[in-house]
Parts: sequence; structure tokens; C-alpha cells
Amino acid sequence: MNAIPAKVAGVRRIVMTTPPGKDGKISPNLAAAAKIAGVTEIIKAGGAQAVAALAYGTETIAPVDKITGPGNMYVAAAKKLVFGKVDIDMIAGPSEILVVADENANPDHVASDLLSQAEHDPMASSILVTTSEPLIEAVNQALREQTDVLPKKKLLNSPWLLLEPPF
Repeated sequence: MNAIPAKVAGVRRIVMTTPPGKDGKISPNLAAAAKIAGVTEIIKAGGAQAVAALAYGTETIAPVDKITGPGNMYVAAAKKLVFGKVDIDMIAGPSEILVVADENANPDHVASDLLSQAEHDPMASSILVTTSEPLIEAVNQALREQTDVLPKKKLLNSPWLLLEPPF
């Protein structure tokens, strides 16, 4: 999300952090996307720990000049704490998204968009505005299917995620 603007700005070292999967590896799709976007270094860490490592450095991680990107409430708090030691983009969160769609929208794409923000934090807001009851039903089905395969399924498997028509 922030690699391309950094690349355009002439940043030579673009570091991305991501928590590894249970196998200790990162997703090959994520690695490929990072390479295409110009990421020069991937660190297998996430959350406030990654923010601290980037700000202060560790035995194996060199500190950076600026930390950007989304995260949950702990990432936001960590960014606030390290501001001054390093520059940050902003203290963001919780994440939110509003999708306005009609009956022609692809329910799988709508569900993916809603989940893209819901997975950040239990306080995130993912909202669909539509007048199409068939779309709501299709998006709910897509949400169930997509949530079943996500690592943060427990966070996403809450009743608020399913949509109900207001009519």
C-alpha cells in the first residue's frame, strides 16, 4: 500500500513487515506483490513489535527513517510512542470502509473489500450500502466462504459482519 509512493519519492530502502504464518513463512503471493511494488526488505514480524524494531533497530533489523501503514490499536499506540525517534505517516485507526454497490456488483469483490478492513481490528467498521436484497444475500455467502479460509477467522467470525437489509 505504501511501497509505490515511497518508490516514486526515491526511497532506496523500502521495508515491509508482516507476521509469518504458522509455518514461519510469508505468503508467496504477498512476497510477489511486495517485489513488484519495489519492497527491498521483508521482515517477518507484525504489530507493535514490528514498529519498535523499525524505530529502534535490533541485532538483525536496521532502523528506518519513517514508518507508514495501517494496523490495529496496538500499532497505532506504538507509532504514537516512537514518533520523534522516527517519522510516521499518521496515527490511524480503527480501519473503516464504506462500499456503495448496486445489483450489478460482484459479491465476491464486495466481500473482499469489506474483509480488507475488518481484519485489522475488532473496532474496524466495514459497511455496505445497497438497495439490493439479493446482493446482500450473495455478499453474506461470500463473507462466510472467504472468512472460512482466513487466518484471522476468529476476529472476523462475529455476528456484526453479516449484513441485514434495512427494508
